[in-house]
Amino acid sequence: MCGGKKRKATASLELKLARDVKVNKKGFFNYIGGKRTTRKNVSPLLNDTGAMVMKDAEKAELLNVFFATVFTAHASPQEPQNLEESEKDWTKEALPLVQKDQVKEQLSELGTHKSMGPDGMLRELAEVTVVPLSIIFERSWRTGEVPEDWREANVIPVFKKGKKEDLENYRLVSLTSIPGKMME
Repeated sequence: MCGGKKRKATASLELKLARDVKVNKKGFFNYIGGKRTTRKNVSPLLNDTGAMVMKDAEKAELLNVFFATVFTAHASPQEPQNLEESEKDWTKEALPLVQKDQVKEQLSELGTHKSMGPDGMLRELAEVTVVPLSIIFERSWRTGEVPEDWREANVIPVFKKGKKEDLENYRLVSLTSIPGKMME
């Protein structure tokens, strides 16, 4: 199957699973569980001494150290940002309410041309998920706590071009939770 047909078939399958979730919960959650598996796709890497690193844990540490340099103050100094008046400190009594209509609108605005995946199905499941999400969002506003899954990101090194063993030929892709993005 070529890329376009495969994407359409996948989107069609995911749409069918989303629509039938009430009658086929097991099939839906099996599919979601399968999407959470990781792939081992980083080839052996060269460390700073020129030795080849083969073990996954060592490759992860090597990539971690390399990409940590991206987030240092030396790499991109930034001026402290002033809070706008609209971003005032909320008192518990004055917190904005999270309405179902707001959540439904956010769900309807999710990109249809992006990868559906487990989170992307939220758009198709808006009628089913709007009430639980609005409750979670509201409780999160009130308590200041966010579900742990929404704070985690799946960070994957993706090979760009050049020698696969060279760290500089990888870039990071961070997959974060859509409800977490909506909450922001």
